[in-house]
Amino acid sequence: MALLDGHQATDIQQAAQWLAQGHLLGMPTETVYGLAANASDADAVAKVFSTKGRPSDHPLIVHVADAGDAERFATDIPSFARALMHAFWPGPLTLILPRKEGVASAAAGGHSSVGLRCPAHPVAHALLLTCRTLGVLGLAAPSANRFGRVSPTTAQHVCAEFPELSVLQGGPCAVGIESTIVDCTRGAPVILRPGMITREQIERTCAIPLHPQSSQPAPKASGTLEAHYAPRAKVRLMHAQQIEDALQVLLQTPGFEPRTLGVYARTQPRQASTQIHFMHMPADPTLAAAELFAKLREFDGLGVSLLWVEQPPSDLAWEGIADRLRRAQASA
Repeated sequence: MALLDGHQATDIQQAAQWLAQGHLLGMPTETVYGLAANASDADAVAKVFSTKGRPSDHPLIVHVADAGDAERFATDIPSFARALMHAFWPGPLTLILPRKEGVASAAAGGHSSVGLRCPAHPVAHALLLTCRTLGVLGLAAPSANRFGRVSPTTAQHVCAEFPELSVLQGGPCAVGIESTIVDCTRGAPVILRPGMITREQIERTCAIPLHPQSSQPAPKASGTLEAHYAPRAKVRLMHAQQIEDALQVLLQTPGFEPRTLGVYARTQPRQASTQIHFMHMPADPTLAAAELFAKLREFDGLGVSLLWVEQPPSDLAWEGIADRLRRAQASA
């Protein structure tokens, strides 16, 4: 295992050489840290699936240096998908597109579509450009964590998850939750996974209405399983008053140990908050997303077995956060 400095050109070159040789690497993006492999190397991609414990038919997102490199993996790219690339790449947006035959089949889980993203993180961009000079034209990079668990947003999270893995450091992830995924294979955009790029932004950019996800069968895509993003603690989503009422009962229950309970909320409970592990959730969705997975990991480190999380607001800016918390709750 080696920790490489993403701000050093020699370390980026070393990281790219490892990937070209078929090795795996932890890499930073603006969303979460990824477990990267050469997307065109089926053996390397197989290592990603086995390392994560991820089903091999559950596709990986392929990261590319720019929209031009998307042409190497996708065909018949619709005009609205190109508009999305122009507006949001580089950035936290993944597009599901028809896959070129014979390209990145293993990374796509054998499906006829492929998920493509151009990350905005400067270290990720520098790595992809260097990889291109070595003939590596895209990196398959799901989140660098065991399948179904909490995604990593620092190099230290990756090292804790996979001590044997070499990691290219790039600091904490600025966005903090995975990319918005838009299916572009059905003639109109369909959101498969919400993120910090909202439905309104996508619809406005495409200039055509979003299709409901249920209108046609959806292609498989990363992070869309019902249960996902789960800490070890059992997560329960609750409104602020529900937390208050439940605390009043639970703290009076004989034998209950307050230190086994975590509360992550925008509203601080009045009920004996010093007896439980309380952390304040930011009222700003951008800040809340940036710290979400780190806080879930922090609660795990405190040994809580039950985690009560205040239900996010219903407006679209919180949709990606609400999605991750709902899937974490479903894993209980």
